[in-house]
Amino acid sequence: MNSSTPHVLVIPYPAQGHVIPLLEFSQCLAKQGFKVTFVNTDYNHKRVLESLEGKNYTEEQIHMVSIPDGLQPWENRNGNAKLVENMLEFMPGKLEELIEEINTREAEQIACVIAAGGLGWAIKVAEKMKIKRRAVVWTSSAASLALSSSIPKLIDDGIINENGIPIKKQMIQLAPTMPEISSEVYFWGAISDSPAHKLIFDLMVNNVNAAKAADYLFCNSTYDLEPAAFSMVPKLLPVGPLLASNRLGESAGYLWPEDSNCLNWLEQQQPNSVIYVAFGSHTVLDHIQLQELALGLELCNRPFLWVVRPDLTNDKKEAYPEGFPDRVATRGRTVSWAPQQKVLSHPSIACFLSHCGWNSTVEGVSNGIPFLCWPYFFDQFLNESYICDIWKVGLKFNRNESGIITREEIKKKIDQVLSDENFKARALQLKEKALSSVREGGSSNKTFQNFREWMNAYN
Repeated sequence: MNSSTPHVLVIPYPAQGHVIPLLEFSQCLAKQGFKVTFVNTDYNHKRVLESLEGKNYTEEQIHMVSIPDGLQPWENRNGNAKLVENMLEFMPGKLEELIEEINTREAEQIACVIAAGGLGWAIKVAEKMKIKRRAVVWTSSAASLALSSSIPKLIDDGIINENGIPIKKQMIQLAPTMPEISSEVYFWGAISDSPAHKLIFDLMVNNVNAAKAADYLFCNSTYDLEPAAFSMVPKLLPVGPLLASNRLGESAGYLWPEDSNCLNWLEQQQPNSVIYVAFGSHTVLDHIQLQELALGLELCNRPFLWVVRPDLTNDKKEAYPEGFPDRVATRGRTVSWAPQQKVLSHPSIACFLSHCGWNSTVEGVSNGIPFLCWPYFFDQFLNESYICDIWKVGLKFNRNESGIITREEIKKKIDQVLSDENFKARALQLKEKALSSVREGGSSNKTFQNFREWMNAYN
């Protein structure tokens, strides 16, 4: 047995919802004594380094590097079919070159490649380069992997065709304690009109196969949150919730500069009073819907903190209703990006109006916060079903005949979730279940210890 530090290469899928948990996972490895090389795309690398300025992120143990994604800096990367193509055809060669360069230069050669669940090709690169230990971190829910693993059966049962398109609208349930989901809102079905649809569907099938072939398959979740889903994928091991607060550190990996001044504003609010509104990094609202949301927040007459990205709407019109900023100035705060984990742990937060991305879901659950669910695409509809139907810690919005969530519906659901103390009580119970996993003796804690022992045994 070699006593040198195990050197692992970690590569996230190039999107905000993957970079954050993979960097958190890396910091957990660094805390366990690993040396980590963290690989972003050139485009994301620059943004992540800017967001890390002034933060303590175990710099001596985590080396941040990058490879090109094959797109020009000005090209849009959200839902870009070319980016998906490049991940299959262009980026594998660049990763090979990087690994060769590192192994030539570094004393400790890369002993293990750890890839996000969306990068099955990175596992194949590791295999090609004879890196004997390979692992995958599934950054979505265990249920999303169980669903993805069921694709062959869904095709055989006539629920979807070989391109992943639903044959008819129907509800399915993979296991008795898992939520029912519509065939129209599988994460590939939710974007069936997109030119990237077939590419993403094929990539998903390849990713599932690569994940199953890896030595270790990790998930940012816990047995207690999704027992049936974990039982459907026996190889899957919990490492969640991946939160900076679990190691008493700061979260890192944001692609937008945080406005930390909002924390000072939260300090001035009453406990359990503020509605936190955030839609992640991809959601886009049309002009009418954004205006209805603004008016709904105004109508509810409660304090709110609203994250409004510069690209939250594609419409060039004035985003807010006329006079809205002045009318809510005394109780409303908007920011372009927030330090979300710190916001959700603040005692003034009463509920989380969320797009239901898995990171946001885990962060809300881990802080005992009730939800108002506004899913946009991919696995967010599945997460909404967990929140509302299985865990019962949140409410769904209903849309009108035009597909709009009206200001009246927004006020109604905010009032409903905040007036029923059972939502908060269940959220606090769920918080305890989630956090017990990362404590000494918990399932996620044991997963990290077993992985460290396995790596050291072969190092």
